[in-house]
Amino acid sequence: MEGERAAGAPRTGKGAVIAAGRELGLMFIAVLAYFAIRGLTQGATADALRNASRVVELEQLLGIHIEDRLQALILHSHALVTLANWVYIWGHWPFIAIVAAWLVLGHPGEYRAIRNAFLLSGSAGLIIFALFPVAPPRLFDPNLIDTVAEHSRSYRVLQPPALVNQYAAMPSFHFGWNLLIGLGIIRCSRRAWVKAIGVAAPAAMGLATVLTANHYILD
Repeated sequence: MEGERAAGAPRTGKGAVIAAGRELGLMFIAVLAYFAIRGLTQGATADALRNASRVVELEQLLGIHIEDRLQALILHSHALVTLANWVYIWGHWPFIAIVAAWLVLGHPGEYRAIRNAFLLSGSAGLIIFALFPVAPPRLFDPNLIDTVAEHSRSYRVLQPPALVNQYAAMPSFHFGWNLLIGLGIIRCSRRAWVKAIGVAAPAAMGLATVLTANHYILD
C-alpha cells in the first residue's frame, strides 16, 4: 500500500493547483477583512498626535530619534527617493504574494506556519491600532516629507485610502510581515543567494519605512 503523503510535503499536479488556490484565496479574503477593519479602527487625530509625541520622547531618551537625519540623506537624489518608495510599495504586498505562492506550492507546512503568524499578528495589530493610535512621522514632524504620496501613485492603487488607517504607525506590518516572509525564505531555500534575499528583504523594508517617513525607528 502506498504510504500517506508526509505532512507538509509539497503537492504535485492538479492537487497542487487546487490547494494553492484555496490557501491563497483564504489569505486574500483575510487581507481584505484586515484592511476593512483597519480602516474602521482609526483613532482620533489628537490621540494619535499625543501618542506620536510619546514615541518620539522615548526615541530621544534612547538616542535613536534620527528619522529626519536619515531621510535627509536621500532627498537630494530622485533615484534614491524612488528606490525607497519602490521598496516600500512593491517590496510589501507584491513580494509577499509571490513568496506565499512559492511556499504554498513547495513548502505547505512552512506556509501554514507563516499564515497563522500573519493572522495572529494582524489581529494583535488591530487591537493596538484601536487602543494606541499613533500618527506616522510624516504627519507628526513637519520637517519630514511623505515621499510616497508626493512621488508615487501606485501605492494608492494597492492600498486605497478608504481602507487605510492613517494612525496605524505602530506596529509596522510592512517590516514585521516582511520579516516573517524572509524567515520563510531562509528556512526553505537551499541556495545561498535566495537565502540572502530572505535577509535583505526585511532589512531593506525596515530602512524604507523610515526613509519614506511612514514609521519610526522604534517600530
